[in-house]
Amino acid sequence: MCGFCGFVDTNIENKELVLTNMMDSIAHRGPDSSGKFSDAHINMGFRRLSFLDLEAGAQPLYNENERFVLTFNGEIYNYKDIREKLIEKGHVFKTNTDSEVLVHGYEEYGTSLLSHLRGMFAFVIWDREENTLFGARDFFGIKPFYYTQTEDGFIYASEIKAILQHPSVKKELNEEALETYLTFQYSALPETFFKGIFKLPPAHYFVIKNGEMTTTRYWEPIFNETDGTLENYVDAIDAQMKESIEAHKISDVEVGSFLSSGVDSSYVASCFGGDHTFTVGFANEKYNEISYAEELSKEIHIPNTNKVITPEEYWDVLPKVQYFMDEPLADPAAVALYFVCQLASQTVKGVLSGEGADEFFGGYNIYKEPLDSASYRKLPKGLRKCFASIAKALPFNFKGKNFLIRASKDIEERFLGNAYMFSEEERKKLLKVKTSAINPFEMVKPIYDKVKDKDDITKMQYVDMHMWLAGDILLKADKMSMAHSLEVRVPFLDRKVFEVASKVPVKYRVNKENTKYAMRLAAKRNLPPAVANKKKLGFPVPIRVWLKEDKYYHIVKEAFTSEVANKYFNTNELAALLEGHRAGKADNSRKIWTVFMFLTWYNVYFQNEA
Repeated sequence: MCGFCGFVDTNIENKELVLTNMMDSIAHRGPDSSGKFSDAHINMGFRRLSFLDLEAGAQPLYNENERFVLTFNGEIYNYKDIREKLIEKGHVFKTNTDSEVLVHGYEEYGTSLLSHLRGMFAFVIWDREENTLFGARDFFGIKPFYYTQTEDGFIYASEIKAILQHPSVKKELNEEALETYLTFQYSALPETFFKGIFKLPPAHYFVIKNGEMTTTRYWEPIFNETDGTLENYVDAIDAQMKESIEAHKISDVEVGSFLSSGVDSSYVASCFGGDHTFTVGFANEKYNEISYAEELSKEIHIPNTNKVITPEEYWDVLPKVQYFMDEPLADPAAVALYFVCQLASQTVKGVLSGEGADEFFGGYNIYKEPLDSASYRKLPKGLRKCFASIAKALPFNFKGKNFLIRASKDIEERFLGNAYMFSEEERKKLLKVKTSAINPFEMVKPIYDKVKDKDDITKMQYVDMHMWLAGDILLKADKMSMAHSLEVRVPFLDRKVFEVASKVPVKYRVNKENTKYAMRLAAKRNLPPAVANKKKLGFPVPIRVWLKEDKYYHIVKEAFTSEVANKYFNTNELAALLEGHRAGKADNSRKIWTVFMFLTWYNVYFQNEA
């Protein structure tokens, strides 16, 4: 696990100093060593957190004649198999790292290298003869990749803060990203919160040649359910998960496991067989998973290290969390993740975690909605629309009001992903600035178009795999772990695991009683039944409780009445959200948090000049 940065053909002075400053800004991603490569066209920098071949694995790495130069962030879990095939073809290796298979693999296969890989990765390879830069990001977006193109060059890095160190880059807020963020709670556009700085999408590669950038999608996740018995699917899931966990344990250093009370991390921890699990919680019993984690750890005979996060600790660290995130993220679990990564980093250099199970196997409770509303949706759509209009017009809330409104719409009209904070109408009313941000449902339409023939539950999973998973779940896992020089490995997010998940019929993914049905049955083989059947919580955080307490209410109120808030928002609308929540009129906690996290982030990057 590492970080890299660099620039091609930028017309600046003191290039070596600029590269050093970029590398220093991401030193937390790789405190073990650093490396550089420069020629007349490119400057490449690297920071290393070493896991394999600790002595010889420094980067940049080269092929035999040093034509190709590599910097790489991630892990290739099938590198030994690839290495053997490349040696048979005559390639000579200088190290035992997984990294080196990339540079020899590119020499042998070109861009087709990507079809051979199994792992998490973002990397660049410079061709010194052709003056061409090739770069790629992994299948699901586990590892980040950012870039910008200036008038005279191309600048890239594992984190935005490194790109901001380059003198050709002007730091400017992207107001369209802000408006979109208010709906999704994370940065959902291809362009980041910084104008002109973009994210390379998951499962894409690029080539820079003669100043021109071309981008290509090299892989697409496709659900193709097959006919089979439930027992066969459960067998396949359990066998493949155990194989994936073993592959993700490959390391020359000690690796632990995160553990909450949920089935995903519990499944991984129970099959892991390691020496450490790590858990955090809060003093409020509704938001504390520590007792569950301790009980399971005893069952599987792995010591559990845990920490109770105090409210003061949580609130004090918010600016630091937003700094490491690069862009604002309103997911309260990101802060809990910061603390569990901090806890784990005191003992190990890497951990296994349970991200991806919900998207692959149908784990979110919202996925049951199409089943719950199936009978009602048999009514003519026009009639359902009529009932919804009446419900909307009523000035009071009643049980079933939201059901009538949502069930009047097709899935493409009502589901944007797991986080849906402000509607387009609400965000326009809230924002003082005017932007040309795209309608959020138009934004996800191209994703829905690819699964027109699928059932609604599969469509929802597909949207979450392309939006929520990379934009929130995996981004916070990478940034919060790297803030503590810790590597997080995610065995659910493996190509071979997805091959199994993609074949599971929807009836074995989600039913009216349960989510992740087949996967839970696989987990039951390895877990106490109470854990395998437990409702998902996932780093629950008592935001709604804190926002009613004087201390934290006043912290947010001060932010909502600040000059920055007044610059971007109609502060009377912010006050109404805050006061309504405190008075108990509505649970506005997530909407309040979404705005508050943007203001916190803005102060770090634009007020305090981090």
